[in-house]
Amino acid sequence: MSDALRGVVVGHGSMAAALVDATERITGERGVLVPVSNTDCDRGALEDRVESAVGAGPALVFVDMAAGSCLLAVLKRLHDRSGVQVVTGVNLAMLVDFLYHRNEAPAEAARRAADSGMRAIKVP
Repeated sequence: MSDALRGVVVGHGSMAAALVDATERITGERGVLVPVSNTDCDRGALEDRVESAVGAGPALVFVDMAAGSCLLAVLKRLHDRSGVQVVTGVNLAMLVDFLYHRNEAPAEAARRAADSGMRAIKVP
């Protein structure tokens, strides 16, 4: 894949911004992940925010929950976009892993991110 994937993190409240900030602090990589919040907007405005953040190129969209307004907005606006994949249940581990594998195809990057995120969930 020639174009590095853009990462978009969509969540309720300030969650997306906090995850992006933490990922940037851990990796030192800035400007790769774009946070999108549902704060103070209706579904149409949230769809617009998501579409703007994704842009025209290939992207991986991370959503906080496997249901709810954020996922519905992402699916409604991006359902027919090739080169865009969606992963739900975003966590810090999958975002860190994503930053080091942005040159993979969207489907492969999505599977890798989901696997990384699941492996990070433990009961110590």
